[in-house]
Amino acid sequence: MSQTLEIERKFIIDTPPPNLEDFPHKEIWQGYVAADPNGTVVRLRRKGEQFFETVKSAGLRARLEIEVALTREQFDALWPATEGRRLRKIRYEIPDRAYTIELDVYLGPLEGFFTAEVEFPSHEEAAAYVPPPWFGREVTMDPRYKNLSLAAHGLPEA
Repeated sequence: MSQTLEIERKFIIDTPPPNLEDFPHKEIWQGYVAADPNGTVVRLRRKGEQFFETVKSAGLRARLEIEVALTREQFDALWPATEGRRLRKIRYEIPDRAYTIELDVYLGPLEGFFTAEVEFPSHEEAAAYVPPPWFGREVTMDPRYKNLSLAAHGLPEA
């Protein structure tokens, strides 16, 4: 089990960089078991052959995250509870100076949509971060681009 404070910024990507296959990547299956109106969520995630249940607190740029490893059997038993609140994506890990860009290429109903998230050790570093020129609009503070919203409602109207 791990508990961390996740401080991140999220951006829409219009055109991902070339040669994505050169970077480490895994397919992610993600579904939401529960979501409180205040923003707290319980998520299931399959990343490659690893399985997790995660509780994320309310928040936009910073959230408390508690993650517990699951067995495949536990994941499979809980997965049906995520019906109607699921998404699939391939996550690429791209080095960017002292950070790692997590570029998500969405599959299924969200195919053709791309986002990038960068995590930071402090609010100061998050505020000072200058994204690469291929990043598009920042959506960190827009809850319509949270993965729960994308999974439950699809892409927001522009």
